[in-house]
Amino acid sequence: MNIYNTLTGRKEILKPLEPDHVRMYVCGVTVYDDCHLGHARSAIVFDVLKRYLVHQGYRVTYVRNFTDIDDKIIKRADQETRTWTEVVEQYIKAYYRDMDRLHVVIPDVEPRATDHMSEIIMLIADLLEKGVAYHVQGDVFYEVAAYQAYGRLSGRKEAELLAGARVEVDERKKHPMDFALWKASKPGEPSWESPWGKGRPGWHIECSAMSIRHLGRTFDIHGGGKDLIFPHHENEIAQSCSYTGQEFAQYWVHNGFVTIDQEKMSKSLGNFFTIAEIFDKASWKESVTAEALRYFLLSTHYRSDLNFSDHALSAAKSALDNLYDLFQRLEEDGACQEVDGVQALDAHLIKFDRAFEQSMDDDLNTPKTLAAFQRLRADVNKLGQVGLSKEGKTTTLERFRTCGKVLGLFQLPSKEWEFSSTLLEGSVNIDSSGSAGLETGQEDDEWIKQQIEKRYNARERKDFATADTIRQELASKGIVLEDRADGTTRWKR
Repeated sequence: MNIYNTLTGRKEILKPLEPDHVRMYVCGVTVYDDCHLGHARSAIVFDVLKRYLVHQGYRVTYVRNFTDIDDKIIKRADQETRTWTEVVEQYIKAYYRDMDRLHVVIPDVEPRATDHMSEIIMLIADLLEKGVAYHVQGDVFYEVAAYQAYGRLSGRKEAELLAGARVEVDERKKHPMDFALWKASKPGEPSWESPWGKGRPGWHIECSAMSIRHLGRTFDIHGGGKDLIFPHHENEIAQSCSYTGQEFAQYWVHNGFVTIDQEKMSKSLGNFFTIAEIFDKASWKESVTAEALRYFLLSTHYRSDLNFSDHALSAAKSALDNLYDLFQRLEEDGACQEVDGVQALDAHLIKFDRAFEQSMDDDLNTPKTLAAFQRLRADVNKLGQVGLSKEGKTTTLERFRTCGKVLGLFQLPSKEWEFSSTLLEGSVNIDSSGSAGLETGQEDDEWIKQQIEKRYNARERKDFATADTIRQELASKGIVLEDRADGTTRWKR
C-alpha cells in the first residue's frame, strides 16, 4: 500500500516497523461540544484505513484519544455553572452516540489525558533535565530553538511559523514560538500536583505522552485533520524527538477540511452542522443516513477539501439507491436463465477485485473505489437483462457486501433500505413505437422525457452501456428511475 506522508511530501510504501502489525495514533476530539461533520470525516477516514489494513491481513493497534482537560472545557463549565467533569462526561457520551450512528468502529484504545498525568509529568521532567524546556513561575515551556528541525512537518520558515501559530503573548518566554508543557493553575481551575506546583498539562504534551504510552517511542502512523499539522503536530514532533532521541512516527497522514461555501467548517466560525443535526434533518432511516453520509464523505479523496450541501448528500443517497436497487434484485428468488454470462460475470468480478485493491492501495483512493463499485453495478445490470444464475447472484452480492464493509457501506439488508422518500414526480409510458409520454403535464420535465426515451431506445438496441450511462446521468441530478413490470418507467427526484 502507498500512503501519502505529510512529513516527506510524497507517497511512500507502507512498511510497518513490526511486520504485519500497524500501530496508529489519531488525534481525537476536545470534549466540550457536539461533534460536527469535520470530526465525522476524520473519524471515517481513519476508520476506513484501519478496516482496509485489517482486510489486507494486518493486525492493527488503533489509538484515538480524548482531550478531557482544556481551556474550552473549563469555559463551558463556567458558562453553564457545572463542573468540568460533567461537561466532559456529557460530550464523551455524545461522541459515542455519533460514532455509533456513523458505524465507526471503536478504536482499540481510547485514552483520556487526565488518566495519563504521571506519564505527562515524567516526560516534562525529562525535557527539563535535557535542557530543552524551562520553568517560569509554575509554568513550563518547551524551547523551540533547542530543536533544530522545527518546522519540518509543515515546511514553514520561522516567519511563517510565527504568523500561523496561536502565539500567546507572554514576556516570560525566551521566544514567542515557545509553547506550554505545563500551565500553573488559576483560582477555581482543576489542577494536579507536579514538581512545579499545581497545574495542568498543555495541549501538545498530552498526545506525546498517550501515544508513547500505548504504542511505543516510535510507531507507524500518526493522523488527524490537516489543521493539526501546525502547530499541534509540529510541537508533538519536537518534544517527542527531544524526549526519545529517535523518530516519533514514520508516516504522518492528514485529512482535508469539510467546507461550507468553500470556507472551512469550524465552531469558531459558527458555520458548522453537527452530526446529530444532520441525522435529525435527513428524511431517511438513521442507518440509511449513516451510509449516505459515509458515501458522501468518501466520494472525495481524503486529502482534498470537500464542500457540504444538501444536494451533495442527496446525490450520495441516490447513488446508494441505485446500488440497493440492484441488491434487491440479486436477492430475489424465481427462475433465472442460465447464461453464457457465467464467464462474463467471473471476468467482471476479477476486474472489480483488481480495481478495488489498486484504488485502495493508492493512498486510500476511495472515489476510485466507489467508481469501481458503480462499474460493477453497471456490468451486473447488463448481465441481468438476460438472466443471472442463483449462484451468480449470491456471489455478486457477497462481493459487494465484503468489499463494501471496508468502507462501511452496503451492510443493510436490502429490504431495510429506504428509498428516496420524496413523492414520485411522474411516470413515462413507452408505446409500441418507442415514444415516451410524460404523465405529469409539466413542460419543464421535457428533458427527463427525452433522456428516458433515449434510454429505452438504447435498451431496445441492446446497447446497455449507453442505457446505463443515461441512468447514471439522471441519478447524478437526483433523478431516480424505476422500471416497472407494466412497461412504465417511473421517476422521482
